[in-house]
Amino acid sequence: MKNRAVPGSRIREVQKEFGSFDKYIWSFVNFQPLMNSWQSLSELPAKTGISDIMSKDLTKRGFKFVGSTICYAFMQAAGMVNDHVVGCFRYREVSG
Repeated sequence: MKNRAVPGSRIREVQKEFGSFDKYIWSFVNFQPLMNSWQSLSELPAKTGISDIMSKDLTKRGFKFVGSTICYAFMQAAGMVNDHVVGCFRYREVSG
């Protein structure tokens, strides 16, 4: 089965407009990881205003399966946001 979630032409359009998909995606966080200071896991959001904006823009550009929660999970996985709780040993390591 062919994956049609991200048609190659959409990626190429973004690359042409922004120079790379990386530059486009990181522009949502001003090219700097967002550093949160959560005290407990219960504080972590499933989505944010930035992931809402990213989702809407990707959808407008013809991407599919890019809801706000998926965008926020991507942001976490790509290191665009530090959601380690303050007491986690990784918090300081990724805080720089």
